[in-house]
Amino acid sequence: MTEQQEIKKTADSAIKPPKNIFRRHGRGQTRDGRVKSEFDQKTLEVRRVTRVVAGGKRFNFSVALVLGNRKGSVGIGTGKGADTALAIDKATRNAKKNMIKINITKTGSIAHRLEAKYSSAIVMLQPSPGRGIIAGSAVRTVIELAGIKNIVGKIFSGSKNKLNIARATIKALSELPIIVDKS
Repeated sequence: MTEQQEIKKTADSAIKPPKNIFRRHGRGQTRDGRVKSEFDQKTLEVRRVTRVVAGGKRFNFSVALVLGNRKGSVGIGTGKGADTALAIDKATRNAKKNMIKINITKTGSIAHRLEAKYSSAIVMLQPSPGRGIIAGSAVRTVIELAGIKNIVGKIFSGSKNKLNIARATIKALSELPIIVDKS
């Protein structure tokens, strides 16, 4: 080896950083190594519930959330716990139990107009090809996580309770006919 090649070789080996210094995370993994869930979730409401006991107050948290895969499956869950993380875990498990499957048309809408009432919440859903999602409050959250792209949603009740509005939306969507493949 010539002197120049030897100097170049020692310079190259000194510059290289140690392996895995900028570790990249693979597809679907978070920083702490957990696999990302197939479902997206949005929290509707978090409430702090206070119970007065001898010696002070005890706080519990109540969480309502919507879980969906944006491909036609959506569910609503509620959970209660001593802290918000426990309540969210319970609500997620509850939403997976209450998951419904929706048939979405090729235009990303629903087949026909739907109306439903749950408690005091009254909701109307109507297909609207090419207009996008026109809905508010919890109706919009449920529709987005269900994967419906072109729809009009309207809340006709005076109810501002997001959980009841979301449940009315789920009730309306569950009235859609289920198409079974015969192949």
